[in-house]
Amino acid sequence: MDISSQLPPTGTGPGNAAQPNDGSAVLSSDFETFLKMLTVQMQNQDPLNPVESNEFATQLATFSTVEQQVRTNELLTSLGAQMGALSVSQLSGWVGMTARAEMPVHFSGSPVTITTQGSDAAEKAFLVVRNSQGTEVQRTEVDPERQETDWGGVSSTGNPLPDGTYSLSVESYAQDELQATHPVYVHARIVEARNENGVPILVMNTGQEVDSSRVVGLRES
Repeated sequence: MDISSQLPPTGTGPGNAAQPNDGSAVLSSDFETFLKMLTVQMQNQDPLNPVESNEFATQLATFSTVEQQVRTNELLTSLGAQMGALSVSQLSGWVGMTARAEMPVHFSGSPVTITTQGSDAAEKAFLVVRNSQGTEVQRTEVDPERQETDWGGVSSTGNPLPDGTYSLSVESYAQDELQATHPVYVHARIVEARNENGVPILVMNTGQEVDSSRVVGLRES
C-alpha cells in the first residue's frame, strides 16, 4: 500500500511556503510525519493480513525514539539559554573593575596601561605597534620580563599617533633571530556585560568589546 499518497502534501506551493527551520523544527517535523504515517498505516491495514506484532513493536520503538529526540533538543536549547543568562549574571560583578585582557588599543590621545612579556630565553624584546591597516608604526625595545607600563601612542619617529585602533605585540629575539611573538595585555575598566549569541561579552570604557575568556586578570579600579 502506498502510504505516502494518503499523507497531506508538502513542498513550497501555495499555503506551503518554505519556512526557515532550526534543529528543533526539523525534529518536530519528522516526529509529526512519523505520527501521520503510523496512523494511516493502522487505518488502512488489511484485517486479514495485519502488520506483524514485531514490526508494530519496532515502529512504536521508533516513535518513542523520535519523541525523545524532540524533547532532548528542546531541553538542550532551554539549558543553553539559561547558561548564557547565568554567565552574564556572574560577570555583572565585574562591571566597574579594571580588566587585563588581550585586545586592541582604542587610542584617543591619552596613555594606555599595558602589560608586556617576552620569552624567558629572549636576549631582546620589542614592542611592535601596527595600525588598523596592519602597517607597523612603532617598534621600541622593552624588557623581556613581564612589566606593566603606559603606552603613550608615539610613533617610531617620535610623533604622536593619530586617534584610532592599534594592535600591539611583543617580539622576542635570541641571537638576532625572532623566537616568538606574544600578545600584549591592555588594561581597561569594564562598563557592561552582555550575552551576544550565547557568548558573554564585556564592554570597556574605551569602547572595546572582548570575549570574557580573553580576560587574564581583574582588579579594583
